[in-house]
Amino acid sequence: MTAPSAGLHHITAICGDPAENRRFFVDVLGLRLVKKTVNFDDPGTYHLYYGDEVGTPGSALTFFAFSGAPRGQHGLGAATEIAFAVPTDTLDFWQAHLATHGVDTQRITRFNEEALCFTGPHGNSLALVASDWAAAIPGRRGASVDSAYAIRGFHGVTLWIAELAPSAAVLEQVLGFQQGGHDSDRVRFIADVGNTLGSIVDLRVDPDLASARQGVGSVHHVAFRANDDAHENALRERLMEHGLQVTPTIDRQYFRSVYFREPAGVLFEIATDGPGFTIDEPVEALGTSLKLPPKYEKRRALIEQALFEL
Repeated sequence: MTAPSAGLHHITAICGDPAENRRFFVDVLGLRLVKKTVNFDDPGTYHLYYGDEVGTPGSALTFFAFSGAPRGQHGLGAATEIAFAVPTDTLDFWQAHLATHGVDTQRITRFNEEALCFTGPHGNSLALVASDWAAAIPGRRGASVDSAYAIRGFHGVTLWIAELAPSAAVLEQVLGFQQGGHDSDRVRFIADVGNTLGSIVDLRVDPDLASARQGVGSVHHVAFRANDDAHENALRERLMEHGLQVTPTIDRQYFRSVYFREPAGVLFEIATDGPGFTIDEPVEALGTSLKLPPKYEKRRALIEQALFEL
């Protein structure tokens, strides 16, 4: 029996101006820029990674930066809301903090959890969820947000789909999630590891929603954790047995990945926990210099010329 995934590894979204993106996620939300690199398939554009102190799996939000690209549209066949976990009793702080930065918020209750929903500077749908277990994870010190209130990592992600059963089958039968109840038009799936970083996938089921259009403000893909290469290969085999088309393993330098589209069309990735972001920078220097994969080093001067200042 293949071991289940431990939940979300990272989420990759699309932004516009990378400097504006860095200011919001570092200066306003208090995340750490843990890796400044390029899109490995398009080295003239940034790929920025944010997270906790070391970009622990389950905390890493990454962005492809396409300044000037058209806005996307949330809709069917895509991941939409990215939810972060914060300790309970911190939402008053966050509501006031975001208001001082001109960010409008909406306070809601979903699955008996309080959440603060808002939109990022490029149209990304974001939420802070007050989570009972979050306080047990140390908050990052020295950030723009006091460690007592700090984002710990992902709470989860919401996908918009037209039909429940096919997507649920992949989550349950391949990735090992368990159904955890309904709330309005949402069905919750919880990673077998229970309450911890990135353990939630919510499926919003509504066939009348418009289709998604990818662009600035969209989620590009959602990545799930594999312990190591052997675990990733076993999950890959399970996906193929399930009738899904899966890429060969691709080396992303900080992890190794396979990609597939789940039945509703959302792009999923399975990524290994290692080797991690300290493979080419010490912890204290993470995110401070542009890191390139070896194949692009000979083009460093041209690549640096093409990139915006952060």
